[in-house]
Amino acid sequence: MPTAPFNIKGLSDLEVLSARKQFGNNQLSFKKNNGFLDAVKSIFKEPMVILLLVAASIYFITGNVGDGLFLAGAILLVAAISLYQDARSRQALQKLEEFTQPFCKVIRNNEIMSIHVDELVIGDYLLVEEGNSVSADGIIVQSNDFSVNESILTGETFAVNKSTNSTDNIVYRGTYAVAGLAIAQITAIGNDSKLGRIGKSLESIVEEKTPLEKQINRFVRNMAIIGTIVFLVVWFINFQQSNNILSSLLQALTLAMSILPEEIPVAFTTFMALGAWRLMKMGIVVKQMKTVETLGSATVICTDKTGTLTENKMSIAAIYNASSQKVFLSEQIKFNQEENQALIHLAMWASEPIPFDPMELTLHQLYKESSRSDERHLYKMIHEYPLEGRPPMMTHIFENEAGKKIIAAKGAPEAILACSNANSEIRIATQNAINEFTTAGYRVLAVGEALFSGNDFPAKQQDFIFELKGVIAFYDPPKENIELVLKQFYEAGIQVKIITGDNAATTTTIAKKIGFKGAEKQISGDELMLLSENELKIKVAETQIFTRMFPEAKLKIINALKSNNDIVAMTGDGVNDGPALKAAHIGIAMGKKGTEIAKQAASLILIDDDLAKMVDAVAMGRKIYTNLKKAIQYIISIHIPIVLTVFIPLALGWMYPNIFTPVHVIFLELIMGPTCSIIYENEPMEKNMMTQSPRPFTSTFFSWKELTTSLVQGLAITAGTLYVYQYAVNQSLDINTTRTMVFSTLVFANIFLTLINRSFYYSIITTISYKNNLVLGMILITLVLLLSLIYINPLAVFFDFTAISTLHLSICLAIGSISVLWYELVKMIKRWK
Repeated sequence: MPTAPFNIKGLSDLEVLSARKQFGNNQLSFKKNNGFLDAVKSIFKEPMVILLLVAASIYFITGNVGDGLFLAGAILLVAAISLYQDARSRQALQKLEEFTQPFCKVIRNNEIMSIHVDELVIGDYLLVEEGNSVSADGIIVQSNDFSVNESILTGETFAVNKSTNSTDNIVYRGTYAVAGLAIAQITAIGNDSKLGRIGKSLESIVEEKTPLEKQINRFVRNMAIIGTIVFLVVWFINFQQSNNILSSLLQALTLAMSILPEEIPVAFTTFMALGAWRLMKMGIVVKQMKTVETLGSATVICTDKTGTLTENKMSIAAIYNASSQKVFLSEQIKFNQEENQALIHLAMWASEPIPFDPMELTLHQLYKESSRSDERHLYKMIHEYPLEGRPPMMTHIFENEAGKKIIAAKGAPEAILACSNANSEIRIATQNAINEFTTAGYRVLAVGEALFSGNDFPAKQQDFIFELKGVIAFYDPPKENIELVLKQFYEAGIQVKIITGDNAATTTTIAKKIGFKGAEKQISGDELMLLSENELKIKVAETQIFTRMFPEAKLKIINALKSNNDIVAMTGDGVNDGPALKAAHIGIAMGKKGTEIAKQAASLILIDDDLAKMVDAVAMGRKIYTNLKKAIQYIISIHIPIVLTVFIPLALGWMYPNIFTPVHVIFLELIMGPTCSIIYENEPMEKNMMTQSPRPFTSTFFSWKELTTSLVQGLAITAGTLYVYQYAVNQSLDINTTRTMVFSTLVFANIFLTLINRSFYYSIITTISYKNNLVLGMILITLVLLLSLIYINPLAVFFDFTAISTLHLSICLAIGSISVLWYELVKMIKRWK
């Protein structure tokens, strides 16, 4: 761990324990909903459970205790399944929530250490750097050109400068550092912080439903309305025939149960929550469930260069000394340290005193290696100009006890040259060196020094007259796997665009090395800002590399891509990336190098800063969406024959009008629920999924084409069950035998439908080899249950079934399979086309 700066030792371990015992931890504790109790309440608001309760009550009233107990047991089973699914979803989301809790830096035992924000105690010294959020309230005891955004508390979005001498020298939990660095001694934690005291407002925040979630809820609501209308019609028809109000009500309830697709919302919630949990296990933290829904639709990924396409391991490749106009390669620097000492030292002084950027860490290390004595402790920073400007630069002013000042600046060569006194000869030689460096793919940093008397420093760093000391070239090698990652994005139909603050030459060289498509076209941030809205939309579509970018330009690119109907994912790590990350459909922050602000603005965090994980995330997004679509198409398909098999014999006045009772319908529902939620959620990704173009975000499984598929599948199964019904009647079989055969046909069709709908493209012969251990288990359980109901006498009597012959069972199997397997011909035609 690094030694603490500014002569602050911080609390000792004993002092931390004492403060924790006296004042507690830094936890915000508001009113929390009881997840289990809420889940139980929601279960008894479900239409299916209400229908079951009514049906069970009727059975008990009419003295049919056995059926009443069965439905009561079914209610408990439905509740247990719902609670289990809800618990799985909540646990998955809770793990995600715990994983995304932030850490902070504190000074303890004379060292800087990283701790969980909850572990902060009163008296701790909190280190807040640019891009970090403030974890507790505290008084600033040391600062370097520190400014903070307090919009979460005040609603004002502008930054507030704060120091030890400010009128308001307190930092507050929930705010974040826009620039500079500060050390604050903690004075209030948890609910005693300013944010904690007004935190009741956080309790009322409700996450908005996604478009897909709204569409699913709308579909289920419409089905419930249709079910209510049909329920009333059937009740009326039955009552007209029997004059028995309870019996007719029971038959109407049977139909209402068969119409209601209550499995769909459960499937949606389960798939999304477990999908987010699976992504977390892969090193991808999804902060909102709706991101899972969007992932599979991404058409463009905008990525920065440093640390995403490259290793973010800055080694000094070369130095250009402006005084001697010589270039020193990395192996020559060590032998010419004296000649380059002034340049190296100045580059270090221009860096942050506590470096965290890889380039600044390298410069500090080079300073240590090239200095006979370390003078850093002799100087104090008295003024700082943060990184700003287009292109950017930064300036630090240090002073020792004798009053000697060091005014050091570093930044883009264009920025330093613009405010330097370099003559034309030096400028030409410098530009030649820069061209040589950038052509080799190096990042370049110019260094300058200014002389200034007094302490009335100019308002802008660009008002200094700098002497150009030279240029330092850094080499950041491309990541080993990045060429393969890009290839996978291209195969998946996803465009990749580089948005970087670096210059065009360096970016183009790196792009060519990694097999990036479209490296020949670039545009700078300044050029981009001059374009009209229509020109911008055309330019962002045809350009793949954007250089010398700044926050406003990044945001314009994202918005222009969105206006072109692209689904945009964007990577970012700094404070300035926040607006663009928030604007993108999928904001992607880096887990290691990303600032807290970037992580807060993003909807997804790559824990290991590995872009390859985005390929996995897109694949997972596509898989989850496709499997959810399979599950819901299955639900729609299997509900149709249940509804029509109950309704048609009654409406047409067939011999056995009431072929199914609530007992039979609920049994079928209990088979279907686990099938869609368990089997389909566990399905692997189909092999052609990552070679297809992204699906349009507006397209859902409720498109007419896919709905028609489900309707036709459902009608085909209905035809099969009704054929068996008529076959049994024509053979003069009694109602119990007819019911057994119709029920068996429906169960067999359900099994084959489960297998067929595992893919709407590949044949069942291909999908049977998909690795999903749950498929065989669910099929065996279903078959054992079916045979038990038919051939175990007490169960058969209870369900009004008859032990049918092998021939009749074979007919049911044959008709059930034929009513589903015809779809294999459709899939074959698709593959031929």
